[in-house]
Amino acid sequence: MEKNNKQNKPPEQSKKIKDLSSETISEQNELLTTNQGLKINDDNNTLSAGDRGPSLLEDFIMREKITHFDHERIPERVVHARGSGAHGYFQVYKSMAKYTKADFLQNPEKKTPVFVRFSTVAGSRGSTDLARDIRGFSVKFYTDEGIYDLVGNNSAPFFIQDAIKFPDFIHAVKPEPRDEMPQAASAHDTFWDFVSLSPETMHAVIWAMSDRGIPRSLRMMEGFGVHTFRFINEREESFFVKFHWKPKLGVHSVLWDEAQKISGMDSDFHRRDLWEAIDNGSFPEYELGVQIVNEEDEHEFDFDLLDPTKLIPEELVPVELIGKMTLNKNPDNFFAETEQVAFHPGHVVPGIDFTNDPLLQGRLFSYTDTQLIRLGGPNFHEIPINRPINSVRNNQRDGYMRQMINKDETSYIPNSINDNHPHQAKISEGGFSSYRERISGDKIRKRSPSFLDHYSQPRLFFMSQSEPEKQHIIDAYTFELGKVKRVEIRERTLGLLNQIDENLAKKVADGLGLEVSTGIPENHQHSPDEKSENYKSIIKQSEVERSEALSMAHTRKETVETRRIAIFAVEGVDINQVQSIKKALVNQKAMVKIISSNFGELKSDNGNLLLDESILVSASVLFDALVLPDGTEEMNKLLQNDKRFGEFLQNTYNHCKPIAANGTGLTYMKESLADLYKSDKGVVINKSIDEFIDAVKQHRFWDR
Repeated sequence: MEKNNKQNKPPEQSKKIKDLSSETISEQNELLTTNQGLKINDDNNTLSAGDRGPSLLEDFIMREKITHFDHERIPERVVHARGSGAHGYFQVYKSMAKYTKADFLQNPEKKTPVFVRFSTVAGSRGSTDLARDIRGFSVKFYTDEGIYDLVGNNSAPFFIQDAIKFPDFIHAVKPEPRDEMPQAASAHDTFWDFVSLSPETMHAVIWAMSDRGIPRSLRMMEGFGVHTFRFINEREESFFVKFHWKPKLGVHSVLWDEAQKISGMDSDFHRRDLWEAIDNGSFPEYELGVQIVNEEDEHEFDFDLLDPTKLIPEELVPVELIGKMTLNKNPDNFFAETEQVAFHPGHVVPGIDFTNDPLLQGRLFSYTDTQLIRLGGPNFHEIPINRPINSVRNNQRDGYMRQMINKDETSYIPNSINDNHPHQAKISEGGFSSYRERISGDKIRKRSPSFLDHYSQPRLFFMSQSEPEKQHIIDAYTFELGKVKRVEIRERTLGLLNQIDENLAKKVADGLGLEVSTGIPENHQHSPDEKSENYKSIIKQSEVERSEALSMAHTRKETVETRRIAIFAVEGVDINQVQSIKKALVNQKAMVKIISSNFGELKSDNGNLLLDESILVSASVLFDALVLPDGTEEMNKLLQNDKRFGEFLQNTYNHCKPIAANGTGLTYMKESLADLYKSDKGVVINKSIDEFIDAVKQHRFWDR
């Protein structure tokens, strides 16, 4: 897509958004200095005793430079190391004062700055974007009341119920400690060993094994707050709330075969896709939705609202869309922003509070502890990307990397020397006050019996999928378990799958050449009394049999914006037709690439055609659709003589993507596909460009 910098300039935002980059500096036309501001005369040679003599310890310039280099790699995140980020803003659609006093959810005219970080969970910083994995979806709101972090995933349920099991879960999914393999993959023994002994993982695992585990784009995946939180209004009334992010482009995925090939062609595929969309002015948009449950209805469901491995079916509590987030600016510096941004579910504002979800309670400790070691100490909040836009006033002092210079004499409260400043804020002044919840009970280590149904919601998820999606889940389990070396782990996992759906378990077992155990699997996560006969009565059928919201088949399909579309063009192509097709697609905000045998330009009596990519560096898996335009017989021969075009076409067809074929392009398609060509589903033959655009909106044609 051609850029028009003037046309695609991000919309004017508030001064507060600009203030976030107040630390940004330009080094153009400036003199080189040390970190202390000393101008450097020679940055090419170490101070030495003679031109061939030993280097001198005295050379403070060299030591400063080398020391900084030695320490410029901070520890990567234990999880969510591989990330991409973007700036933007959020606007609420209408005041939510009925439910919450949070200021940024009141005024539809107000733009609240945000920074978003998307990430994979298991892989390292250098791993591929296309690993089968859950994705992190975390949003930092720079509100007038302070930082609010909505730290979630693209999966509604989580893998475990209690934070004490988080180290075990992550140790299991990370590369195995003996050989540090495999990278960014769950298809190995330790992960499935943990899963097979932990039935509570079943719901999140089936999400990961579904197409949601390999999204088409970070711009085309949902986000979830995972936990149940509280909204608190001005009357101190409490409401339970679940958070959702709904992408305006719909929810789409790639096939597992495509994911593997994309990892080879462009392991930065998601990162590049997000960057280019924003750079081209096609700003990603997500609507914020909430499911609100009255306090008195907490126990009205057949699951526990505090269980993070559960979701609320939208048929029971519809998602109300309350605002929209727009991402309109790429980071200026990856390390300073995307890598150093520090999220924490405990960063809340008045009007948003916590519940007793045991996983959430553990996260409130863990995230601060993580940032202390990763970002070098207690002052990580002073890094520009983490600074709130309102003033920070407290009597904290010192520590690693302190930047704020406090001039008053007191570093304690109460004090009389500084007139007891800064003083506590009253609730009426915006002071945060925790929800007054009555708590009583014995001091114990025990799961609530209401947490023990581990199968009804994964069953709901599986039964809600379309037939192609179900087959993809079966294939994913078969692939992953096929990588597991120990047969007993495979057999235990099949026993868990049998509790979800007998047909699912049987088909996976057939692929593995195993039999399915029919007994209720032992649960090693809970104490013995919770694995007794009482446990059998917990396994139940969800009151909702199917939920459309859980299947991508029902996602939005009304736009081709930012879809990547390839057009083949070699000598003899109808240049006028190519230019006309490209113009029509670009007008719909699609991203079009002209692919030929080489880079450069095609020339003809009808004009010249600039080529975008060579077939050598291109592949069908990097595109959403393909156009085969009309041309001469010479064009057909050139395409036939280069098997790379044929492979591109065959993969496009096999992956059920839309294809437009006109004239000679149609002849080439039928000759190249030969016996593969079984169906015209999604193949637009000698039709108008509008019909092809409608086909691209559908994303895939599984009937093919």
